[in-house]
Parts: sequence; C-alpha cells; structure tokens
Amino acid sequence: MPDLFPDDRARLPLDPGAVLLGGFALPVDRVLLQLITHTAEAAPFRHLETPGGRRMSVAMTNVGQLGWVSDRRGYRYSPVDPLTGRPWPAMPPAFTTLATEAAAAAGFANFAPEACLINRYASGAKLSLHQDRDERNLDQPIVSVSLGVDARFLWGGQSRTDRPRRIALHHGDVVVWGGPARLTFHGVDTLGESSHPLTGSLRYNLTFRIAT
Repeated sequence: MPDLFPDDRARLPLDPGAVLLGGFALPVDRVLLQLITHTAEAAPFRHLETPGGRRMSVAMTNVGQLGWVSDRRGYRYSPVDPLTGRPWPAMPPAFTTLATEAAAAAGFANFAPEACLINRYASGAKLSLHQDRDERNLDQPIVSVSLGVDARFLWGGQSRTDRPRRIALHHGDVVVWGGPARLTFHGVDTLGESSHPLTGSLRYNLTFRIAT
C-alpha cells in the first residue's frame, strides 16, 4: 500500500489535536535503541495476558515511575515490575527530552511523562484498535515514537466501529495526540516481514504518558 503522504511528512495533521511528526526522532535514534537494550537487561520484554486470557502478540516492558501492565485482573499502572518484583528502570533523560520536545512541537507544552511503555513487534505482531484510557488525567497527550521496521498505524474515530485510516509509520516518526483526539481508537496493523539496518526484523514503539 503506498504512503498516504508521499510528499511532505514533516508535520501531518491527522485530526484536531493529533499530528504525525515525520522523522522527528531520527537525530537520537541510535541512542534510543541503546537505551531500549539496557532497559531490557533490567526489565525483560514479556508477552502480557489480556483480562480475557489472550496472550498479546506484542512483547512489552516499561521505564519510568509507573509501568503499564495487563493480566487476568485487568489493565493498570504499577510502580513495580511484576516479573522482577523491582521498580521499573528510571526514565532515561533522552527519552524525557524527546517526548517533551515532540509534545511541544505538536502544541502541548510542558509535557513531563511519568511512564513509557516499550513495545517490541516481530513479524506477525499487531495491536488491535483500542483507546488509551487507563490514565487518570485524560487532559495530557500521548506521544508515540516508531523505531525500526515500517508499520501501518490504524487511526480510527471516537467509536470502535469507525473505520480506521491506515497511515505509514517509518523509522523515527513520532505521533502525538491529545485534546479532542485523546480518546481516538488506534492500533497497529499486522507487521509484515521486512528488515531495518538498525533493528533487523523488529519494530520498537515508545509510548509516553502521564498516568496520574
């Protein structure tokens, strides 16, 4: 499927309150990937279970004061990694700086993320349409950073039944959404077989949030 925005991807409005910043993270991409590797040494990637008992195809870990977790008890934030019993690794300054600058570029000043969910996609992994609504303060935006293999971002509406648009996400792209777009249904289409010089067959996604 061709890129929906082949000419100018520097700043692509998706909806009021939502924008794709093409290549915004490229200046620090190698730093981000090194930090992901270090994080996984302390808090390994794992495939969480949904409240309904389904194993997620995306592997996950977290950094920050809080980490997003899921199991038979539901979706929630926890200050402790249930796999290790220890606090999540601290948010690296490079993560915080990127998230704050991207949010400001999208029109959301003074964003100071408490949590960063790190997703690892292998070929065949996907993220079904959902809303990010486990956070107590829905006035704060979401900042989402793509690294590695290209993916198709599913950008829907305020109802799960709204047909989503499929938007190409490339290495270094950042999507920010908040305000009237904060509860937009979104996801990631099934990842195809591909390769990137920095990540091989994998795609990583950093999702920054204020949870409290």
